[in-house]
Amino acid sequence: MDDVYNINIDTDLEHFWYALYVRSRHEFRVHQLLTESRVEAFLPTVDRLRRWKDRKKMVSFPLFPGYLFVHLPQNKDDMLTVLKTYGVVRFLSSRPGQPDRVPTIQIESLKTLVENKAQLEPYPYLREGQLVRIMSGPLRGVEGILKEKRKYHILVLSVDILQQGASVKVDASDVEPV
Repeated sequence: MDDVYNINIDTDLEHFWYALYVRSRHEFRVHQLLTESRVEAFLPTVDRLRRWKDRKKMVSFPLFPGYLFVHLPQNKDDMLTVLKTYGVVRFLSSRPGQPDRVPTIQIESLKTLVENKAQLEPYPYLREGQLVRIMSGPLRGVEGILKEKRKYHILVLSVDILQQGASVKVDASDVEPV
């Protein structure tokens, strides 16, 4: 492996989460390259049953196609090295040259949902609705927007910078307003 990909992250610097936009269908490869380079990367995935004529198989797909997250200090050298990684297109930002941070609570909540194998589904980005926190069960502490859909409730975890979200069915009695 090239030394170009080896990042010496200073443990004294404060780290922040950033969203990366990557080439189409390169999410898993970019995640692997970053991980091999000792960059903390997070690629939320969902498992789906895929059917072919002769077989069925569970296949992992990125929850947010084209995006993954990295945990870095706000250091231009480390960010430049990440940008040089094969498949990385750019950091998401609202200002040129200054990547936007992703709130840690959004990443932690996403990790909790993925680790608990919740039935995640992509969900349209929402700004409206009530922000709630799950108070019990394996998803305890996850924050999101509570929406009613037909006769059950769903918790929508919005990732602001991507303007996308993920949803999971919840019992309304397990949540409280934040």
